[in-house]
Amino acid sequence: MKDQIRNFIAEITFNDPDVIKDETKIFDEGIFDSMGLLGLINFLESEFNVVTEDTELQEENFGSVERIAAFVERKTVAA
Repeated sequence: MKDQIRNFIAEITFNDPDVIKDETKIFDEGIFDSMGLLGLINFLESEFNVVTEDTELQEENFGSVERIAAFVERKTVAA
């Protein structure tokens, strides 16, 4: 799952996937912005069937590949 997320982020930001580590702070390091987040939410919905609520749009859930994967795991277990 982390590789799928990393590859998606790399693809839409024109970065090498090897540059984006699990713990890389994708917003703090300027890899991702709010427009990228919208694309990511659509990707997570289509790829993992995860619906993101407005209240879940926090750095805690989307700050890194590791956090995004954990968020998806929590959402799929809860469903």
